[in-house]
Amino acid sequence: MTDQEIIKLFPEPIFKYHLKDHQNLNKELSKYIYDLRDQENIGLRRSNKGGWHSKNFKLGFKGTVQHKFALEMQKYIINVFQNYGWKTKDVDIRIKEMWAIINKKDDFNVIHTHPNCYLSAAYYVKAPKNCGRFQIECPNIARRYAYPEVERKNELNIEVAGIDVEEGDLLLFPGYLPHKVAKNESDNDRIVISFNVDVK
Repeated sequence: MTDQEIIKLFPEPIFKYHLKDHQNLNKELSKYIYDLRDQENIGLRRSNKGGWHSKNFKLGFKGTVQHKFALEMQKYIINVFQNYGWKTKDVDIRIKEMWAIINKKDDFNVIHTHPNCYLSAAYYVKAPKNCGRFQIECPNIARRYAYPEVERKNELNIEVAGIDVEEGDLLLFPGYLPHKVAKNESDNDRIVISFNVDVK
């Protein structure tokens, strides 16, 4: 076959960053998150199966580690807006809410989306080996209704994709993108901070 061209339209992006000097920040964040868990041991029930889900962080207190972290996230959020070609000048882009999840061995998160926001994020405070991949499902539901038998997996027929992560990684993605977290198969905690971004 000659002169073939595959035109790929409407991509679904995941923006992945790695914070270079994340070690000290992650130590502070770990302490903050474990302190929250000690204060409120039961936690919330959202997409987590097992694990501990915090209430929303109180971001308004200047000088706190969570406020410092939120400020650090701003440049990455702006970068994603710029990549999308969205307006950033004279626009009140904000972190709407932020929380943490601690997944112990065998804990995982079921498929879910984050409604009423433009972007969602996952930042990896603790990510031991085999702690559970970040997985995305194709949001095009029509593709699942009928298709021939798949002989080999490729980017045109895949329904679920996974991303390997390590400590200091930050993922930013559209809030409507269905995502989940695979089971933590390590013996150590996996700690993730998630947040949603909108325009006020």
